[in-house]
Amino acid sequence: MAAPSNSTRKFLGRLSLPERTFVADALRAETVGGVLLLVAAIAALIWANVPALRDSYESVRDFHLGPAALGLDLSVQHWAADGLLAVFFFVAGIELKRELVAGDLRDPRAAVLPVAAAVCGMVVPALVYTLVNVTGGGSLSGWAVPTATDIAFALAVLAVIGTSLPSALRAFLLTLAVVDDLFAILIIAVFFTERIDFAALGGAVLGLVVFWLLLRKNVRGWYVYVPLALVNWGLMYNSGIHATIAGVAMGLMLRCHRHESEEHSPGEHIEHLVRPLSAGLAVPLFALFSAGVVVSGGALGDVFTRPETLGVVLGLVVGKAVGIFGGTWLTARFTKASLSEDLAWPDVLAVASLAGIGFTVSLLIDELAFKGEPVLADEVKAAVLIGSLIAAVLAGVLLKMRNAKYRGLWEDEERDEDRDGIPDIYEQDNPAYHLRMAAIHEGKAAEHRRLAAEKAAERQRLAEVAGGASEESNGPA
Repeated sequence: MAAPSNSTRKFLGRLSLPERTFVADALRAETVGGVLLLVAAIAALIWANVPALRDSYESVRDFHLGPAALGLDLSVQHWAADGLLAVFFFVAGIELKRELVAGDLRDPRAAVLPVAAAVCGMVVPALVYTLVNVTGGGSLSGWAVPTATDIAFALAVLAVIGTSLPSALRAFLLTLAVVDDLFAILIIAVFFTERIDFAALGGAVLGLVVFWLLLRKNVRGWYVYVPLALVNWGLMYNSGIHATIAGVAMGLMLRCHRHESEEHSPGEHIEHLVRPLSAGLAVPLFALFSAGVVVSGGALGDVFTRPETLGVVLGLVVGKAVGIFGGTWLTARFTKASLSEDLAWPDVLAVASLAGIGFTVSLLIDELAFKGEPVLADEVKAAVLIGSLIAAVLAGVLLKMRNAKYRGLWEDEERDEDRDGIPDIYEQDNPAYHLRMAAIHEGKAAEHRRLAAEKAAERQRLAEVAGGASEESNGPA
């Protein structure tokens, strides 16, 4: 009689080596971008709150430029939100495509858990915001503000607190952010489109079709795609649909699976080139011109008394943590997915709390949700900053409590005693690895035997010298 098969799947288990390499490279760029994002946000707050500088900040932020004939006479802040963030969403589109064809999301069974966690991590904050505002008589327009996670800011927090988070938890956070970005794009497209210019939209669709055909024909050259991307962006903007949708659409069109002769797919190659521009320039500049809100003691106090701002804070701090943790636990419970032996459920709670750091997309949705109410929009921006700060502190405390465990797992993942460029933990089934390690240990053993012989001979000489000295001292005077 055959043994029963074990249908239990592992959640947050060790990544495959290619996936681990990709995650490490992606998160390295995002971490640097996150630090720049943090610096830009602090600079914006200083620029907007120092009395001698405040007027210059508003003048630069509200300065208009661009061809009015094309409907693109926009403020600097508007260019940052609609233009630069299109680059961010272009990278998000590539990430999503890669996850769907080569990452964790390609396997429906493996994708269920992070997708469910991400969806619950957006639904619960929206419900928290809605409940607070229905109870307090506030505006429901901002329900989507606390639904987004800022992966770059979260990684910057990890860099600042110095935790050695294992790659499985980092990959889970990255997958959450990718799915989060997808639903944020859908929210922006569906709920924040007030009018549609069908002529411009038709032109944008035609431009996207041309973009797709050129990719399928393997046409190469940035001088072809960059001008076409700018035209598509301009048409999408004038259609009334948020222009960042053009960025994610073009990102999704790139091929992200590798052919046999390729080391990297076109999507991976372009993502590698564009990600530093997104993380290092586009997103920090958006933060510089969006995070500059006037903060005072009274304004900070109002954050916890006004329903719109309180809903955002509670949505980010409580809603995100409860939603992601609850969604993960329930999905694991009903799909019989067991947690990796190396981790515990408090680790999932810590990552869920870290996902409460909502910045880039939250600020963008805030500007769309409260477009006609600049005072309320600024107050909600302050709530996003405060909620993200509280979530960061809470996550930092939870992660630090487990940092010794994380460091041990991280060191195991990084150890490469045979120095072949592949961590030893991935070579346990490779006979050649064990032969290399045997040779290394035999060499060390031979060296230790030589040292032991030398030390024994040295002790013998010392004993003989001591014995001779004793005999001389016992002789006649």
